[in-house]
Amino acid sequence: MKATEAGLLAFLKKSPQFVIPIYQRTYSWTEAECRQLWGDIIRAGTSDAISVHFVGSIVYIEEGLSQVSHQAPLLVIDGQQRLTTVTLLLAALAKALGEEEPVDGFSARKLRNYYLLNPEETGERHYKLLLSQTDKATLTALVTEGEIPAEHSLKVLANYQLFETLIAGCKGDLTAICRDLAKLVVVDIALSREQDNPQLIFESMNSTGRELSQADLIRNFVLMGLEPELQTRLYEQYWRPMERSFGQEAYTSDFDAFMRHFLTVKTGEIPRLDEVYDAFKMHARSVGAVGAEVEPLVKEIRDYASYYCAMALGAETEPDLQLPFADLRELKVEVAYPFLLELYSDYKREQLTKEELIDAVRMVEAYVFRRAICAIPTNSMNKTFATFSKALKKDRYLESIKAHFLTLPSYRRFPKNDEFERDIKTRDLYNFRSRSYWLRRFENYGRKERVVVDDYTIEHIMPQNEDLPAEWRTELGEQWEHVHETWLHTLGNLTLTGYNSEYSDKPFASKRDMEGGFRYSPIRLNDGLGQLETWDEGAILSRAAVLAKKALAVWPSPNLPQEIIEAYKPKTQAKDSYSLDDHPYLTSSHMAELFGAFRKEVMALDPCVTEEFLKLYVAYKAETNFVDVVPLAKQLRISLNMRFPEINDPRSLCRDVSGLGRWGNGDVEVRLSEIQDLPYVIGLVRQALERQLGNGESE
Repeated sequence: MKATEAGLLAFLKKSPQFVIPIYQRTYSWTEAECRQLWGDIIRAGTSDAISVHFVGSIVYIEEGLSQVSHQAPLLVIDGQQRLTTVTLLLAALAKALGEEEPVDGFSARKLRNYYLLNPEETGERHYKLLLSQTDKATLTALVTEGEIPAEHSLKVLANYQLFETLIAGCKGDLTAICRDLAKLVVVDIALSREQDNPQLIFESMNSTGRELSQADLIRNFVLMGLEPELQTRLYEQYWRPMERSFGQEAYTSDFDAFMRHFLTVKTGEIPRLDEVYDAFKMHARSVGAVGAEVEPLVKEIRDYASYYCAMALGAETEPDLQLPFADLRELKVEVAYPFLLELYSDYKREQLTKEELIDAVRMVEAYVFRRAICAIPTNSMNKTFATFSKALKKDRYLESIKAHFLTLPSYRRFPKNDEFERDIKTRDLYNFRSRSYWLRRFENYGRKERVVVDDYTIEHIMPQNEDLPAEWRTELGEQWEHVHETWLHTLGNLTLTGYNSEYSDKPFASKRDMEGGFRYSPIRLNDGLGQLETWDEGAILSRAAVLAKKALAVWPSPNLPQEIIEAYKPKTQAKDSYSLDDHPYLTSSHMAELFGAFRKEVMALDPCVTEEFLKLYVAYKAETNFVDVVPLAKQLRISLNMRFPEINDPRSLCRDVSGLGRWGNGDVEVRLSEIQDLPYVIGLVRQALERQLGNGESE
């Protein structure tokens, strides 16, 4: 590596050409970053006290160690965002200057011929800066004032137009801009292919500036260092089609999430969002996908990316699959994508029929919606779906999916019909996150001619107005305030209409009989309203009961004979039975009181918690042990099943026992001897339980 300080314009002028390798990310600076650079330029240009303006480093690969000593293109490893942004600014400035030269060297002709173009070269060598696929054509069109391509780079064009606007705001006084551009300084860092490791340098250099996405790092890891011919083929055959499938904006925002889901499918573990790159490197090395052997993995990523785009980004072309996937997107079931990716992959390999895939997707939808209605916390669902495939029996695919849903433990359960039917009648569905979703599903269930719910508005049959008109108070009865407060936003009182403003707070009979009223409505949700004489608590509850029955069909529970369900339940081996009497330390008055209070608090943490007395300790479990208690003469030795760095322990009561022999599970130990410490210790125990229920993360 050889590094020197250089004026940016002089550096551009003497350099033959900068090429952004295909493995680099596309141009990603936003308006905010361009405005910040512009502000810095204006401040430096108007101040004689500022002699230089440092804008970062440019790192590139060349054949030899002498910098810019030949005419071969320079492959940029770091600094493309700055190079591109300054190039856009220079192009916009050249267009604005025309024949003027407010500062020596700053005319349109000189800016283009010195810093934007190689005037004596032709073809691609004509340009000082060549960007990668998505951005190349747009930038070359801008610097030559050519026609912008139809499929243009959104950010390149947007930032060029921003600089045009900012320059126009200077009202012709461009001296300050020219003066500061002359002050720009970079660190010129040349790498040698023979002596430097571009990948390691790239990772260390990109710890600052606009943070690279995990997908950027992964693409560079896959492609950087390959022979140019293989590198180009893998990019054009696999990676570029993925970028096109996602689209410019979605690739930036969604590709990291996709890679996390992909790795979850392949490893069974959910990587943290900021550790996806590290998890990918481990996976690639574990399957031998390094260097020239990377192609099968890249092909697999491309295939799974197409499945993800079909489900999550609306790219599905099969009409029968479009609607189920659209429902999932509206319900926001991102946590299910690892499981759904495996299903879609097996569908493509013809291990799963289209009808079975649709049934499975609808089961996922019903599971997520029923849990939301029953107010079951979502923090366990990511782990549920991450490990779902372990329960699949692919020779009995759909049966095994149903059986697994039906045998999930209490906190992960598929809510049963009676629980769902009960809760959907009382739940606030107006302020529900996905209210347009449930209204659309209700209205279109069983229809061949679909109703576009977005064309209608949600209607409270009993009005929302807290100051109810006298007619409504009379209709609702003496307890009208209670009825209004209790049932206003619930299933029985909500419907759809195109006449919301006309209905206003009118009495029920008026809403029923007016033009466009309930009596004449073509909307199925309004069935039966036209035959009612009054709208009171009884009518609301009666309609809620009817709709709740329908909900059981719209979001059905899996159904299997009990003997098949039993066959899927895990077999447990008979164990020696122990009880409280087998722990004599717990019989003294102090310890009996302390342990009694502890076990009561632990069992109250969640309905899924179970207690098991073992020979030497007491275990508390959700799926597995999350806390174990070893009774001692005057205290309880408590083991928390989590890693020591994960515990939040402001009082520093916990001890790291990793690597030490002991009874109980986990690396965290805390001692409890006094009842006044119980609330704090239970707070520590809760962390271990939540870690197990949700794998440490919420939905």
